[in-house]
Amino acid sequence: MTNSPLVFIDGDQGTTGLQIHERLRGRSDLRLLTLPDSERKNTARRAEAINSCHIAILCLPDAPAREAAAAIVNPAVRVIDASSAHRTDPQWVYGFPEMSTAQSAHIASAQRVSNPGCYPTGAIALLRPLVHAGLLPADHPIAIHAVSGYSGGGRARVDAHEGPDAVQAPAFQIYGLKLEHKHTPEIAQHAGLSKRPFFLPAYGAFRQGIALTIPLFQQHLAPGIHGDHLHACLQQHYAGAPHVEVMDVAQAEAMEHLDPQALNGTNQLRLGIFNNARHGQVLLTAVFDNLGKGASGAAVQNLDLMLAHIAR
Repeated sequence: MTNSPLVFIDGDQGTTGLQIHERLRGRSDLRLLTLPDSERKNTARRAEAINSCHIAILCLPDAPAREAAAAIVNPAVRVIDASSAHRTDPQWVYGFPEMSTAQSAHIASAQRVSNPGCYPTGAIALLRPLVHAGLLPADHPIAIHAVSGYSGGGRARVDAHEGPDAVQAPAFQIYGLKLEHKHTPEIAQHAGLSKRPFFLPAYGAFRQGIALTIPLFQQHLAPGIHGDHLHACLQQHYAGAPHVEVMDVAQAEAMEHLDPQALNGTNQLRLGIFNNARHGQVLLTAVFDNLGKGASGAAVQNLDLMLAHIAR
């Protein structure tokens, strides 16, 4: 339809951009604008494209994403930034619709939306409701460990695992050892933590998917709080959220393994509470597709909210 909203994907040749383009292909409620190879580095052409669209989706590294946002002079243009450039910027709405009851409405009407990072999506989904409910102290010393498929490292890491030298690619690799990962401030801010969490990510020799875990000791929780209270809190918070699943107690008790690839190809996020009352230990878990709910799926979810607002 010629009068349908025009959506410009800036950077559609990257991993996230390709996935977004694929998810939007064939839709009749919008028109897609992308630039040919010969124009992708043409500053004037990119500025023209971004100022001519209704909604721009930036699938760029941080610095080019800032430049693209700064190039917007048309006040009607709305933006979803899939980079980490604006995720802690108070002038940008954080694009995690399930974060609170009002967040979907904020995203729908926003001019500037920052798509969450893949790891922060799982960590914030687990921590924010518990901190907000007072079940987990905001200054609790949180430790987060997550394993992602190698596509989380972008095209270079995909090439390392799928190119001619793939046999030399590591089966498992822990990184972020300087404890300065750029996702850490994002997690702290949007989870409501007052103390910087300990975050240690890793890549495995599988293409996509994330398994994220946060261990807790019951004695460090609010007085009288145990795993069942945490589970009930998450269930209540995400009741009616179609893209977030909270495993019931029976599911968790029956589970022996956590498969990071279990939700690949979907926009779903599965949360779990594993409780050992005898030892006073609780494990919070999140499984999701780093290219789905962790990136392109979340961007399309935010886009749909914004498109619905335009259609009103």
